[in-house]
Amino acid sequence: MTFAELVSRARDLAGNGRRAVLGIAGPPAAGKTTLAAALVEALSADPPPGFGPDWVAHVPMDGFHLADVELDRIGLRDRKGAPDTFDAWGFAALLRRLIEDRDEMIYAPGFERVLEQPIAGSIPVPRTARLIVSEGNYLLLDQPRWTPVRELLTEVWYAELDDGERLRRLIERHIRFGKEPAAAEAWATGTDERNAELIVAARDRADLIVDYAALAIG
Repeated sequence: MTFAELVSRARDLAGNGRRAVLGIAGPPAAGKTTLAAALVEALSADPPPGFGPDWVAHVPMDGFHLADVELDRIGLRDRKGAPDTFDAWGFAALLRRLIEDRDEMIYAPGFERVLEQPIAGSIPVPRTARLIVSEGNYLLLDQPRWTPVRELLTEVWYAELDDGERLRRLIERHIRFGKEPAAAEAWATGTDERNAELIVAARDRADLIVDYAALAIG
């Protein structure tokens, strides 16, 4: 599908006026965040009749990383980014609250990549937001702590990118945020790759497969 077709499909999810949540899944550095941001920008610039730019909001899953202090406590600091290093139940609770659509404002946590820490209350979601775009590695995972997430999402798209290019981008990203080149490559081909295998195995649970490279958005 073209990017314009994706924008149209996303818009239709909230066509009945009820709040909808679109998830974008995929392995690390497959383009999830860039795609989500591009969709939100396009949809915000062209809101439905009667709505303003804030009719769409971006709420990433990454805000539910466990903080380093908790990872140290449970002995998972060296596996940071793995499925069990997130508060999946907390993410599902936020999705339920968003879908219930009872509150004038909901504040979601974000994730600061320089600090590598979640930041509470950093993403405002006003009542006017009818479409929520979320993205994260594990939205499709068929595991007890993650299954409720998939059930709460209106649709989930899977961003796919050639493994060689994806790995190159991933190593580059790790270096950009402070890792030495050797450490960046080791983490990308070790911990990140083991996580990617889990994500790819859940690919068939997506509603749509998106060829990220074909979109030419970043």
